[in-house]
Amino acid sequence: MPADNLKSLKYDKDGPTLSVLDQLLIPAEKKYIDIPDVEAAWSVIRTMQIRGAPLIAIVACLGLAVDLNANAKTLAELDAMDANDSDAIMKFVHAKMEYLSTSRPTAVNLFNALEELKQILKDAAANDQNGKSVRERLCSAVVDHASFMLDRDVKDNENIGRLGMEAILKQVGVDASSGAGIRMVTICNTGSLATAGFGTALGVARALQNANMLKSITALETRPYNQGSRLTAFEIVEEKMPGGTLICDGAAASLMRDKGADAVVVGADRVCANGDTANKIGTYNLAIIASAHNVPFYVASPFTTLDVNLKSGSDIEIEERPPAELIESARAPANINVWNPAFDVTPGKLIKGIITEKGVIEPEEDGTFDVPAFVTKFS
Repeated sequence: MPADNLKSLKYDKDGPTLSVLDQLLIPAEKKYIDIPDVEAAWSVIRTMQIRGAPLIAIVACLGLAVDLNANAKTLAELDAMDANDSDAIMKFVHAKMEYLSTSRPTAVNLFNALEELKQILKDAAANDQNGKSVRERLCSAVVDHASFMLDRDVKDNENIGRLGMEAILKQVGVDASSGAGIRMVTICNTGSLATAGFGTALGVARALQNANMLKSITALETRPYNQGSRLTAFEIVEEKMPGGTLICDGAAASLMRDKGADAVVVGADRVCANGDTANKIGTYNLAIIASAHNVPFYVASPFTTLDVNLKSGSDIEIEERPPAELIESARAPANINVWNPAFDVTPGKLIKGIITEKGVIEPEEDGTFDVPAFVTKFS
């Protein structure tokens, strides 16, 4: 689990209670926000007070657990229903889940987590357990699954870190016993603050660090929200990662040409059937730069990020953020026209491998990815 200073959330199953770290205030201030209901969960996701595809899914499910089991307004509404009216209670819960799904559209983890939970609720409603009412079974199932998601995420991230480290060392041709180290580059924030702990792309850096194989880690600032400079740099400093360096987004090409890099590792919000990957805006630029300098470019994300229902990146809905967010951070004229996409799509042909907790997806001989075959194998 992450150190206390890197905890993205605090959850107590016995309440249940939930609070999340307001990431808009990092690194200047560490403040946790109470999440008493799904409205509060929706708000912190939408306003990007919490972010990161894995964490968005976890906070949504944890928020639902708190809402159904500890929120006075929700409890009163449930009390007004027949505790064994499966259809009415299921409709009530599904409405809250549908509401949560509207918070942010691009990250597929949220939708996959809610679909997984729907099946669990269906099973719980059908299985009579020691005379418990349908309401008791459904509400308990949400709490149990949310807690399971927390534990699973950390374990999955540790596996992503290990498999990513192994893939990079093999690609670069460095032996773990040689004493040489990897110079890694990343964008946005994919560490403990974007997950339940350890991280995805930054988890690869952690695995390398733990094996004494990380020579340096360079973070792009990640305009316009500066997740790299505010969050990733904060994690690098807090964990004393070797060679920790912050650069502006426009310096990536010069870095690779003048100082060198061994691998770029980024996270993902959605990976399509052909390997096209949606991630924080600027990732596509970084992939092109890496390709121009013959630096292998990896995507590190959980299995739940793989979306075989979308054939290619052109099918991904790209969230556009309010103009004010860019204008304020850029100190631009208030009346300038703004286009502010939160994500871009990196073509699969620029990706060396897609690292998941179940294994690394490598391109076929023609350079394309067969993500559906990987999903079928491990589902």
